[in-house]
Amino acid sequence: MEERKGLVTMKGKPVTLIGQAVKVGQKAPDFEVTANDLSPVKFSSFAGKVCIIASVPSLDTSVCDLETRKFNEKAAQLGSDVVVLTISMDLPFAQKRWCGAAGIKNVQTLSDYRDASFGNAYGVLIKDLRLLARAVFVVDKKGVVRYLQIVPEIATEPDYDAALKAAKEL
Repeated sequence: MEERKGLVTMKGKPVTLIGQAVKVGQKAPDFEVTANDLSPVKFSSFAGKVCIIASVPSLDTSVCDLETRKFNEKAAQLGSDVVVLTISMDLPFAQKRWCGAAGIKNVQTLSDYRDASFGNAYGVLIKDLRLLARAVFVVDKKGVVRYLQIVPEIATEPDYDAALKAAKEL
């Protein structure tokens, strides 16, 4: 298990990320997470679509809430061949409640709470907190990572424009 320190901070304090670091140009690792209805979802089930994967620490925090709402708004303009997934360690019940309250229709929220399958496969699992770091990955229709941003400070938003531009170009 790879450990990386100093790449990400939380309120200015460095945290340790564990898992395999993903790089642009590599095949996107498969993972299995849980949908809001508790069904298992494999990333490979989205093959043939452009995927924007946003990992967030918790939907119940202000920055994660804002980020998911922004991606939801922008996703409506991306077309049917682009899927936006937001993955967190929140329980599926909490994600479902949050989505209902926020009116989220264009982003699929998925939970990594069971095995941290996504967090480990993409190297964004925060070791001591068992939360996901804030990151955005764009994967093309062939399953290759074409863009990634691991946000240096967890309490700040990602570069939406760069991620959306990368997705639109695919």
